[in-house]
Amino acid sequence: MDPSSPIGIFDSGIGGLTVVKAVRNVLPDEDIIYFGDTARVPYGIKSEQTVRSYALQITDFLMERNVKMILIACNTVSASARDEIQEAAGDIPVLDVITAGSKAAMQFPHHKHIGVIGTLATIGSKAYEKAIRQYNGEVKITAEACPMLVPLAEEGWTDNDIAEQIVRKYLQQFGGSDIDSLILGCTHYPLFTNTIRKVLHDSSIEIVDSALSIASMAKNKLGNLQLLNNKQSGDFQCFVSDRPQRFQELAERFLGHDIPNVHIAQIQ
Repeated sequence: MDPSSPIGIFDSGIGGLTVVKAVRNVLPDEDIIYFGDTARVPYGIKSEQTVRSYALQITDFLMERNVKMILIACNTVSASARDEIQEAAGDIPVLDVITAGSKAAMQFPHHKHIGVIGTLATIGSKAYEKAIRQYNGEVKITAEACPMLVPLAEEGWTDNDIAEQIVRKYLQQFGGSDIDSLILGCTHYPLFTNTIRKVLHDSSIEIVDSALSIASMAKNKLGNLQLLNNKQSGDFQCFVSDRPQRFQELAERFLGHDIPNVHIAQIQ
C-alpha cells in the first residue's frame, strides 16, 4: 500500500455519500473512489447471502484500483459481510459504519440507554446490539426500523411536514423515554438530523452519526499506518452500476456541490 493510493468507499446506493462528505472534511488531501450499486439497490430487503455476494464483487472492483483502505458505508453490508470483506481484502484495512457508530456511542460511559434506528435488515440483524454489548453488556438498547426514511431522503424530503410526520411516527416509542443517545444506523439518516432533533424535543440526547465516526476512525487508522496522503487536494471518482445521471443529481444534493462525471461500472 502506498500513501498516494485512494480510499475506497461503497454503499448499495447513494446514502454512503454522507460518509464521503465526512471523509473529505477530515481528510481533504485523500483521493476517494466511491461505488454505489444503483442497479441492485436496496440491499435491506435482500438475503444475507445475496448481500455478501454483491459486497465481495464491489470489494474486488475497489482492490483492482489499488485502494489503501475500504470503508463499508452501508449498514446492511456491515451487518452481513464485514468479516468476508476483510478476508478478501487481506492486508488492506476495512472499516465499517456499525463498528464506528457503536464505538462512538460508547464514548459516553454515563449513558445507560441507547436508541438505534435503521433499515429493516440492519435492525433485524441486531448488529448494533451485538457491537455495543462488546463494550458494555449492561446498557439498555432500544431499536426501531425506519424503512421509509431512505426513499424520503432520495426525494429530498428531509425537513418538510411529510418528513416530520413520518419521523414522529417512527420515533414515538422514544418520546418521553430515557434514551441518552440515538445512533443513526443508516447513512441516509444524517440528512434528517434537524427533523429528528425537533421530534425528540430533548437537546440533551446525543445524536450519533456513524458517517462522522467512521471518518474519524479512518484518519486515525491511516495515521497509525503512516498512509496519510500529503497532496494538497484529493480527487473524487464516482462509479455506479446504473442510472448515472439520476445518481449525479442526488449526489450533488447530498454533497452540497457539483461533482465530476459519474461513471458506469459493470461488476459481477
